[in-house]
Amino acid sequence: MQILLVEDDTMLADAVCHGARHNDWKIDHVGDAATARLMQLDRLYSVVLLDLGLPGESGLSLLRAMRARYDITPVLILTARDQMSERIAGLDAGADDYLVKPFELGELWARVRAVIRRSQGRMVPLLACRDVELDVARGTVTRAGARVTLSAYEYRTLLALMERPGYVFTRAHLENAVYDGAGAIESNTIAVFIHQLRRKLGDDVIVTVHGQGYTIGDGIRNGIGPTAR
Repeated sequence: MQILLVEDDTMLADAVCHGARHNDWKIDHVGDAATARLMQLDRLYSVVLLDLGLPGESGLSLLRAMRARYDITPVLILTARDQMSERIAGLDAGADDYLVKPFELGELWARVRAVIRRSQGRMVPLLACRDVELDVARGTVTRAGARVTLSAYEYRTLLALMERPGYVFTRAHLENAVYDGAGAIESNTIAVFIHQLRRKLGDDVIVTVHGQGYTIGDGIRNGIGPTAR
């Protein structure tokens, strides 16, 4: 069990972290959404415990961004906001459960176990383009049935392209999809990821649209003009 706790109340966070470790669960604690985004770039979590009232970006915004990129990690909202409208907004944004503060740690762990059990039967897409398949649930990529090992950033680049086959992504759009708005980005990073993907998947999978960006698939959408490989 690997938990990500996103909570700016340090006293509550300390209590939750202590309880998790007492249960022999690993837990990472961050106090804002920006840091949570960075943590999620390189780590896979069993569940996210998410406060809504965070400094800067709200927890609700972070949750929506997770679901927009097909991140199916169970999310349990922890908040002092007990209005029905707040609960509905959180659940509609993709939360798996909602726990109002103050709460007993025993109930928190019971809800954590429950959302993880429910998530095991969740259906998620299998994306395909030609003989390349991306299994969103497992985070795996194959070509012609053979497993292809990708870095986290290469995987995110490919996922963005395969979600919208034929759509031309500018470098800026891919940077936003890969880094999710977190951290400084060097100017050539996307080009490096594209180069690595072509080396691993073949030169014919990702197409360069000169002066525009990159696409995947056989056709170009939105009327953006001719392609060159």
